[in-house]
Amino acid sequence: MATAPEKLLLRLEWKVVRRLDGRLQGAHRTTHRGSGIDFTGLRAYSDGDDARHIDWNVTARLDEPHLRVFTEDRELTVWLVLDRSASMLAGRPGRGKHDVLAELALVLARLFGRGGNRVGALLFDTGMLRVVPPGTSRRHALRIGAELQRTAETARGGATTDLAEMLDAAGRLARRRALVVVLSDFIGDGDWERSLQRLARRHEVVALRIVDTADDVLPEAGLIVVEDAETGEQLVVDSADPLLRVRFREAVDARDARLAAGMRRAGVPVHRIDTDRDLAEALVEVVARTRDRSP
Repeated sequence: MATAPEKLLLRLEWKVVRRLDGRLQGAHRTTHRGSGIDFTGLRAYSDGDDARHIDWNVTARLDEPHLRVFTEDRELTVWLVLDRSASMLAGRPGRGKHDVLAELALVLARLFGRGGNRVGALLFDTGMLRVVPPGTSRRHALRIGAELQRTAETARGGATTDLAEMLDAAGRLARRRALVVVLSDFIGDGDWERSLQRLARRHEVVALRIVDTADDVLPEAGLIVVEDAETGEQLVVDSADPLLRVRFREAVDARDARLAAGMRRAGVPVHRIDTDRDLAEALVEVVARTRDRSP
């Protein structure tokens, strides 16, 4: 009998992976030239170029140094940094933030793995860390799915997510240059901006911010019990109070502005993934925006 991760991956392969296959390849390329295997042409030598790639026959014929240029086709190591903290449990049953995170992780592991890249995962909750070493196969994607299921079954609340600790853990884990994809709602504390800057100096980093309506909108339902998803603290409030609604909106806008500014200073693109949006459409937009940023 198929396990829950197998059933989920089968559904995602049919509904999402087939629509995206081939779109992610080439969205992230290495920053090093002349390391591939396919010769594509020649160009004039510039200061700082690797002299090992000079074509001496052409240089002698043209009396000007020329380099052999190759396609940048190298195996990529991808690390998925997965936030498993209490705030990720928010959302409606079956389509909460942790459900969308699991779907994104499986889709990305399968897509990058199909292209021959090695994909690893870091599953983080404050005080708990699980690591799936990089691999490429479908079975490996299922291993990541199994770890996601295991962390969902043991989810616990009461501790605020330390985003800085999560990013620092990713930096310690990814020793060689890699593509680091951080999947989180980015609700937490800690000096995460400095940690993100350190991570981005060594690696290419992309942030996928998973957002549920409950993160941004206060429902008009009279007296309600509001619970902090991270700490479990509860408070009774009048959701129809105009002043409360204004303050809530201001707090949301300030949180979003701080996040956007921190990402911008670190040079890290952040893409919003809403829990009620079609996953394939959201990822197509992420790829398009990534390519638009490429030089």
